[in-house]
Amino acid sequence: MGKHKLEKAFAAVLDQGDKAFVPYIMAGDGGLDQLNEQLAFLEEAGATAVELGIAFSDPVADGPTIQAAGLRALEQGVSLRAVLEKLTETKATRQMPIVLMTYINPIHTYGIEAFAEACADSGVDGLIIPDLPLEEEGLIVPALQSYDIALIRLAALTSTEERLAEIGRRTEGFLYAVTVTGTTGVRSSFQENLGEHLEKLRKQSNAPVLAGFGVSTPDHVKSLTTHCDGVVVGSKIVDALHKGEREAIRELIAAAKSK
Repeated sequence: MGKHKLEKAFAAVLDQGDKAFVPYIMAGDGGLDQLNEQLAFLEEAGATAVELGIAFSDPVADGPTIQAAGLRALEQGVSLRAVLEKLTETKATRQMPIVLMTYINPIHTYGIEAFAEACADSGVDGLIIPDLPLEEEGLIVPALQSYDIALIRLAALTSTEERLAEIGRRTEGFLYAVTVTGTTGVRSSFQENLGEHLEKLRKQSNAPVLAGFGVSTPDHVKSLTTHCDGVVVGSKIVDALHKGEREAIRELIAAAKSK
């Protein structure tokens, strides 16, 4: 189901003229017992899919807000195994696809084949692994393919034309277009030629192109989605969930709708 479920969810949104909205949350921030309720809220609020972060001691792609959320989760004793077990509880009732964002070290420690099987058992549809370069994908791709789990590739602003074309060709589920040079976190503005860059990625990608890193206001959502198929919003969602500001999350999701 994994890859297919993601593709179907994006197609359903894009076919009706809306843009995709993927919120990022840190699994176990506030306790793992909150996770399934948080996912149900995001599904009800209209998220296309959820990117679920796994707390890790060395999160190279994460800015201060997500690092803090990861530390809160680690203090609660949250582990990759515990998150996957928690997700199995709602696998049968969840319509919304789940994409795990983790690093290669916890996967390697878990055992690659065992990890892929556990993802399938818990209803995980895709993976984002920021520290896994194209050259090392052979480590994990065969296991993911055998369980139909999408590997979502990240496209950096600093990559060469050739590399971006290769990433666009290989990506599954969606292409994650990183909109800044740096870590995640709220930004006030983006570089001038970003729209052009996103449109070029759309031509090269076999899958929808979503912009992420620094997307934090309804205006950002509206302006970026004129050039791509949707957005990923992380730090702003993590902060709003932590503070109980759920209306702000609804407003962000609503900004991806055409009406």
